[in-house]
Amino acid sequence: MLAAPVMPRPSFAYETGATQMPHGTVVDPRVFVSIASDGMVTILAHRSEMGTGVRTSLPLIVAEEMEADWSRVRVQQPPGDEIKYGNQDTDGSRSTRHYLMPMRQIGASARTMLEKAAAKRWGVPANEVRAVNHEVVHSASGRRVGFGDLAADAAKESVPSIEGLKLKNPKDFRYLGKGEISVVDVHDITTGAARYGADVRLPGMRYAVVARPPVTGGKLVSFDPTAALKVSGVEKVMQVRGWPWPAKFQPLGGVAVIARNTGAAIKGRDALKIVWDDGPNGKYDSVAYRAALEEAARKPGLIVRKEGDVDAALKIADKVIVGEYYLPHLAHVSMEPPVAVAEVKGNKAEIWAPVQSPGGTREDVAKTLGIPEENVTVNVTLLGGGFGRKSKCDFVLEAALLSKELGTPVTVQWTREDDIHNGFLHTVSVERIEAGLDENGKVIAWRHRSVAPSIASTFEAGAVHQAPFELGMGLIDMPFEIANVQCENPEAAAHTRIGWFRSVSNIPRAFAVQSMVGELAHATGRDQKEMLLELIGSPRTVNLSSVKDPWNYGEPYASYPIDTARLRKVVEFVADKGEWGRSVPKGHGLGIAAHRSFVSYVATIIEVAVDEKGKITVPRVDTAIDCGTYVNPERIQSQIEGAMIMGLSLAKYGEITFKDGKVQQKNFGDFPVIRIDESPAVTNVYIVSPGPDTPPSGVGEPGLPPFAPALINAIFAATGKRIRALPIGKQLET
Repeated sequence: MLAAPVMPRPSFAYETGATQMPHGTVVDPRVFVSIASDGMVTILAHRSEMGTGVRTSLPLIVAEEMEADWSRVRVQQPPGDEIKYGNQDTDGSRSTRHYLMPMRQIGASARTMLEKAAAKRWGVPANEVRAVNHEVVHSASGRRVGFGDLAADAAKESVPSIEGLKLKNPKDFRYLGKGEISVVDVHDITTGAARYGADVRLPGMRYAVVARPPVTGGKLVSFDPTAALKVSGVEKVMQVRGWPWPAKFQPLGGVAVIARNTGAAIKGRDALKIVWDDGPNGKYDSVAYRAALEEAARKPGLIVRKEGDVDAALKIADKVIVGEYYLPHLAHVSMEPPVAVAEVKGNKAEIWAPVQSPGGTREDVAKTLGIPEENVTVNVTLLGGGFGRKSKCDFVLEAALLSKELGTPVTVQWTREDDIHNGFLHTVSVERIEAGLDENGKVIAWRHRSVAPSIASTFEAGAVHQAPFELGMGLIDMPFEIANVQCENPEAAAHTRIGWFRSVSNIPRAFAVQSMVGELAHATGRDQKEMLLELIGSPRTVNLSSVKDPWNYGEPYASYPIDTARLRKVVEFVADKGEWGRSVPKGHGLGIAAHRSFVSYVATIIEVAVDEKGKITVPRVDTAIDCGTYVNPERIQSQIEGAMIMGLSLAKYGEITFKDGKVQQKNFGDFPVIRIDESPAVTNVYIVSPGPDTPPSGVGEPGLPPFAPALINAIFAATGKRIRALPIGKQLET
């Protein structure tokens, strides 16, 4: 093992928001790096892998600075332990932006110690040797020694101070930002050898599924297990009481069926006779709720940003364009539904699960079971998709409670129907924008009312306004150069579990704002792109001094300002590469949209084709992203391509509805996702090179928000029909 001190406040080349996360970052090669005598380097990846490539990218940063040969690096996943590893929440598109510099420092510390050890062995000054591709070389004499031979001596070296650490010049990088580095798990994933949550097997393990209240807030009245116990393989039926602490994750409770295999457990659950009390949300109806949100959007709400006098400007405006946009609840439907294995023995617990927050899961399991946190081990499997759903560990807590009660290892498997009925949905939203134009077609007033139940309601009863982090996703941070701006957030009570979803509130806000750009372009006879650039305005840093709590994805504005020059650049870049304004066949149209989210800048052009029956296809998508300093271009391309597929799927089909408090959809039959023949035929991804020393920003989420409005603007260009409510569904059919 190589050694370096744990730094409570690392010295970054730029400021980051890492210290605002629980437990911040840890810079310690003793924790993250080991070198075997045969030269094999093991690097820990403390974030969860769900397709973003983080299990590859973070170790790759360390290997780059170490001068390690990537073919001789092994990646290992550590358990949940935020004191030891730092924050482990894999969400918010922040792994690289928070850990690029700490990982570089870890690698540079290891390299420096290896170089010092070699210099001592040869009796030469340390500045005469350098690490090159898994060896340390003394150029003057031609001597060289491998990392494995030096590891024991290097571990005895004093650790270089972070302040005096010499990092590699980016021009000398061999891996970062270069070529294509495949994810370390690609072989196992493609051959079926990869280990996901449902692959875990323990001696004596039992399998459980849970019948949960069909209405959020509902309670169990009674159940009859007789028929379930007659199913072959079913061993026990028992009540799950949830967790005995405040409303975090809104514990569902219910009835668990325990069996010798999952299939028997599901059949047993189907045979249960249960009486539920649906509680206060038993009348929740999505049609009526939409009408209530629309009514709220037409009245004044809580003012969260105010510049100038919007009311006065709208009164004198030559023309006022009003757009009211609706997006329904959405389900994550990640490929792998929630699943967890728990083994509780006395006052110790071990967990195997696909969780986005292993450190947080460890804390919550300990609290639920009433045992010390150090007695809980959380082993992270690969995630078959996450999108925010697996940042909440309610399914793990169910497994822990059942294992404690039964005294055996238990796996709790959610079905796809469970996933849709009892998950944490993306919020429903009504966005109303009023834009006032003067006689020259210049926008002089902008009022945006956003009405949506908040994620805060999942943790705090009675929360009716969106939290600052939601308001900061495309509402209060609107970047347009308009003299009179007012953003409002009317009240909206939640009637189901609301949670994080890929891009979160940026989805409805970008849809509304960028659709309105298209509407303003049409109303003034302008080109979409030119209208967008005019609204973005001059290159500047957007001033949010009128905002009480200007949330910025947890980052300081000094390092991550809202920079309209960067936003303009991605628009102009994609317009050039995507051949904006090119001739397209009849029935085709081009649409453009741009959005800043997770402190990255993205612009998308979509070509859509609409046939005489209203069927849409997408022949081509062009997307430009400025994500600052980046690590692995292959993963950036992959994430943007995935966002395009997901964006089209949600825009065409995504809708969860409620009647009598219950979700009406069950599976992919009535909550479809697009098939391969519906996917965009061509997706071009352009990485806009950042300026020197530009800090890294997000990639996993920012590609999604511009897709739907670009698609809708393209549909309008093709058909003249403006769509203001998603999903598109049958709105174009003739």
